[in-house]
Amino acid sequence: MKFTDGYWQTLPGVTIHRPRAVDEVVAGERSLTAYAATGRLDTRGDTLNRPLVTVTIDSPMDGVIGVTVEHHQGGVDPRPVFAIAGSTDPVEVTGATFDDPRAALRSGPLTARVSTTGEWALDFEVDGKVVTSASSRGVGLVTDGQGRRFVREQLALGVGDHVYGLGERFTAFVKNGQSVDVWNADGGTSSDQAYKNVPFYLTDAGYGVFVDHPGQVSFEIGSEVVSRTQFSVAGQRLRYYVIAGPAPKDVLRRFTALTGRPASVPDWSYGLWLSTSFTTSYDEKTVTGFIDGMAERDLPLSVFHFDCFWMRQFHWCDFVWDPATFPDPVGMLERLHERDLKVCVWINPYIAQRSHLFAEGKDLGYLVKRADGSVWQWDLWQAGMGLVDFTNPDAVAWYQGKLKVLLDQGVDCFKTDFGERIPTDVVWHDGSDPERMHNYYTHLYNEAVFDLLKAERGEGQAVLFARSATAGGQQFPVHWGGDCESTFVSMAESLRGGLSLAASGFGYWSHDIGGFEGTPDPVVFKRWLAFGLLSSHSRLHGSDSYRVPWAFDEEAVDVTRRFTHLKMSLMPYLAQAGVEAHELGTPVMRPMVLEFPDDRGAATVDTQYMLGSDLLVAPVFSAEGDVDVYVPEGTWTSLLSGERVTGPRWVHETHGFDSLPLYVRPGTVLPVGARTDRPDYDFADGVTLRLFDLPDGHRSTTRVPGADGAPGARFEVSRSGGTVSVVAHGATGAWSVEVVGGASVQVAAGTSAVELTL
Repeated sequence: MKFTDGYWQTLPGVTIHRPRAVDEVVAGERSLTAYAATGRLDTRGDTLNRPLVTVTIDSPMDGVIGVTVEHHQGGVDPRPVFAIAGSTDPVEVTGATFDDPRAALRSGPLTARVSTTGEWALDFEVDGKVVTSASSRGVGLVTDGQGRRFVREQLALGVGDHVYGLGERFTAFVKNGQSVDVWNADGGTSSDQAYKNVPFYLTDAGYGVFVDHPGQVSFEIGSEVVSRTQFSVAGQRLRYYVIAGPAPKDVLRRFTALTGRPASVPDWSYGLWLSTSFTTSYDEKTVTGFIDGMAERDLPLSVFHFDCFWMRQFHWCDFVWDPATFPDPVGMLERLHERDLKVCVWINPYIAQRSHLFAEGKDLGYLVKRADGSVWQWDLWQAGMGLVDFTNPDAVAWYQGKLKVLLDQGVDCFKTDFGERIPTDVVWHDGSDPERMHNYYTHLYNEAVFDLLKAERGEGQAVLFARSATAGGQQFPVHWGGDCESTFVSMAESLRGGLSLAASGFGYWSHDIGGFEGTPDPVVFKRWLAFGLLSSHSRLHGSDSYRVPWAFDEEAVDVTRRFTHLKMSLMPYLAQAGVEAHELGTPVMRPMVLEFPDDRGAATVDTQYMLGSDLLVAPVFSAEGDVDVYVPEGTWTSLLSGERVTGPRWVHETHGFDSLPLYVRPGTVLPVGARTDRPDYDFADGVTLRLFDLPDGHRSTTRVPGADGAPGARFEVSRSGGTVSVVAHGATGAWSVEVVGGASVQVAAGTSAVELTL
């Protein structure tokens, strides 16, 4: 939201009160509170008839500093609020000195310094270097032409600083120059709207910023003032956190410690998911035909997903199988499990009027109401639908009880669709502010479903396929990219959305292979297959057409087989990347800037990504197979062809449908699994360690997780001159070592060490 007409003037009707003169800074045990007048204080009379800006600086945990900017403090504390972790990490508070007329609060590597006299100024330092700052022209108590109140802040952008994140956004990956409203919407992937809005941005300048406001937050990133990032909220209070790096990974580690780390996901979820698609006709015979077709073609399948019409039309969501289409759902689920498949079913939090649950929820008071006590309803999506009130604990238990029936029948996980179309003209059970609940609703919705799965299926076995989210939603994986078109352009915009979501603290991400809207050309489908099967999670799904590969052409079958087998063999590597997402908040799919923050060539790249720390993936967005890939410093090796290329530079390549740029980082020890038929197996048994260009003096530890979080193996690899040594810990089966382009050795079970001569 813009408040100014250029740099000097405000928009018509807008008034901005800025902190002009610091009156006092009071040091507490773990905080600083600054009082700044909105005008000069030359005489005592200058203290009259003007607002006072109160700024409180504190720290919830190491490397994170909170700033609260307030006008009037007499309001009622609104709900909902983000769940913010806290700690007793040391905080150092110092007052002004003769040498430095500023007070300071230090938390780990991050220090905030505030002027105690004169003009308002607040600097943030990481390891002694100023990374951003707020000036008297940035903070503002704003009143617009309609009398609405806002609080805004502006933080400085340095020369060459780039801003990323703000949720899953499909616009340019670098957010500089963009206006972004954090407001969840069901808008597809082709506009500036987003399903997953997160009021957090990451920079490559040593810090990130999280605005602690679950409602609408308006960002102007180098747009209203080109040298600053502005954010504003309605009301009398703005709270934000500056989060220290210095590296982007450090920022994400701290941000996810503050708002919640991604849960670990079951190994089977990394396999290929096949859907009925949305409006297609299907029954058990159709489903079985798809599954048989996959097996006959050696296309490993892990999850079968039933989309909306597993329920009767006009009854969504009553969680009752359509008896005309599925007369024996329990038997069908048993038969699918006998095929070694997991089962996912589509749900949403909306209750159609025709569903028997509507009357039940209305009578129990579990549906969101209007101010007059009537149930809020509309006809968009489902006729007469209501909305489950997840602020009511009894409504949560009621909703979970309906889902538990499905789990007892044999369903393994849920696709939690929607959650964005949340009204603001309603009354919530717990008194939550409707504006703040609009974005936050999805958090309560996905949390309710995820908690049920965790309770029923066990820790590490819960997984969703969710569309909407806000800050903290990364705790309930997996999330997919929403309704994209079946084009190369939409394929690229989907990737940008995934990269932005990864830069917002989300560890796992997926998308509809081939696109959702319409039927993709076979060329688009085959190119998208390689991209989809080199994502953290992989799903074949569409709107009005089936997505089985043979529906396109036989080459699509071959491409599916090649990349599904490849992904299964990479499970020892991918599972460890998942461990890092869970333990450190580092996403499985990573923007290039996350791995190469000091490489200016990587800062703006949004057409490729790192899969884990060591695999570079560049999807092909053209029918002809032409692709430009940015290769960072060093000599990289193609995992598919063995060809080598040296960076840093852009490389132009042409690939067939069975290939794409997939490069291994120099100095990598890549664990490759012994199986290509499934994602859940003993990764260490038969694992091959592939060594890529290890430099002399190399020392590293490669961890291979056990199945679904069980203890795994650890391999210590070192090179001295022409000798490579590998020491294994916890490897009970046979394993192998291969120097790419050189020697290899197979190691018998029970052997704990081996040496190779280069």
